[in-house]
Amino acid sequence: MAVDTSIFRRKSAEDSMEESLDPERALRRTLTTWDLIVLGVAVAVGAGIFSVGATAAANYAGPAVIVSFIIASVVCGLAIMCYAEFASTLPVAGSAYTFSYASMGEFVAWIIGWDLILEMLLGSAVIAKFWGVYLADAFALFGVDIPTTVRLGPVDVDWGPVVIVAIFTTLLALGTKLSTRVNSVFTIIKVAITIFVIVVGFFYVDKANYSPFVPPSEPAPGRGSLEQPVFAFLFGLEPTAYGVIGILSGAALVFFAFIGFDVVATTAEETKNPQRTVPRGILGGLAIVTVLYILVTVVVTGMVSYTELAAADTPSLTTAFVLVGADWAGRVISVGILVGLTSVLMVLLLGLTRIVFAMSRDGLLPRAASRTSPKYGTPVRLQIGVGIVVAIIAGLSEVELLEEMINIGTLSAFVLVSFGIPVLRKRRPDLQRGFRVPWSPALPIIAGVACLWLMANLTTLTWLRFLAWLAVGVVVYFAYSYRHSIAANPHFDSRTGARL
Repeated sequence: MAVDTSIFRRKSAEDSMEESLDPERALRRTLTTWDLIVLGVAVAVGAGIFSVGATAAANYAGPAVIVSFIIASVVCGLAIMCYAEFASTLPVAGSAYTFSYASMGEFVAWIIGWDLILEMLLGSAVIAKFWGVYLADAFALFGVDIPTTVRLGPVDVDWGPVVIVAIFTTLLALGTKLSTRVNSVFTIIKVAITIFVIVVGFFYVDKANYSPFVPPSEPAPGRGSLEQPVFAFLFGLEPTAYGVIGILSGAALVFFAFIGFDVVATTAEETKNPQRTVPRGILGGLAIVTVLYILVTVVVTGMVSYTELAAADTPSLTTAFVLVGADWAGRVISVGILVGLTSVLMVLLLGLTRIVFAMSRDGLLPRAASRTSPKYGTPVRLQIGVGIVVAIIAGLSEVELLEEMINIGTLSAFVLVSFGIPVLRKRRPDLQRGFRVPWSPALPIIAGVACLWLMANLTTLTWLRFLAWLAVGVVVYFAYSYRHSIAANPHFDSRTGARL
């Protein structure tokens, strides 16, 4: 049998399924539809629901941020349907990485896996960092005098992110089912707080604040050329705020609030009856989150004028309540944010580990990382290693400055998954699909193009950082992954790791 030396060599669905049966590298199927819905809601309903909408209204779209959220939710929904079809066809760990391996080949799969590592590594670190920031805010609001940083030699360490990462790393190592049970409690609490804030906020809504619904476009002199959308930079346009461009830029920003639904697809190998459970879990969670986001946005833009939000240093839902004299809401929202970030962090840590696990099992990263514990059925050593890296980044760096990098990593994965649906249908029409995207290939292609358009509305600086990350990934692939890939050697036993 000849060795396939092409960088676009594909891994069959049958090989992926067979490798998931390796007792040394197998994950236990324990999750239900409810568990997946909870994971989806848990990863999406975080600090973003309390802050990103207000920021987008203040700086980009005004009251029309409601339209920005609808655009972002529709794009996310289209892409998530593609994830649902892939996950019901290939119910193994790895999400977009595994799907791309089967449809577009190894190099594309590596790039998308590398992007997903970027998304979930930075996502975990940023959320952990924000958790520490909001913990300090909560201490101040409740009059608790406890410093949130400690001095270790020449550096200051934020102990909050380190502690919360350590707790959830331990829970995830002990078992995915145990983690989802703990996560369910946090998710129910934060959804209840969100609904409470929405109901109370409606009593302060003044319909006059919705006018003008689409504020006229105006120059944004405070933004540099690298801080405007990349398409505007390429066409030499001056930085602007509001208007149609503001709505689209707002959609690209609030897309941050929808990241993480792709993480649910990474748990397909740990799900009971994945052909039915995964599509229901992903789409059910997205429906709940979309309703909550739109309601929160209607409230925050109706409570105060977008111009008042723009005058604030860090506009948020708390800002809106303070401006209408309901200062007490700050305490409720601070608790909601802390609880929200807690569950978001757990799901992102889970997703990051499963992506690295899948790439390791294929030999593109060191295979030792893909061994699972016979007692817990999880990759314990990998989970602990990932937790340590995230804790160090969150505790020692200003990682929050790279927040937009999470969006571009997610969107790039959405693009390839969307375009991959018609490719796999053509190449493997025989595969059983528990869910099928309607109106294919038109709808998947529309989803991919829509994600590309949102990427074009991210800042030029974000694109430059993203291209630098991709360049590093290409070097790693040709220096290590290409030669160590299991697909490169047909005489390699993927179950035992031995050469035949």
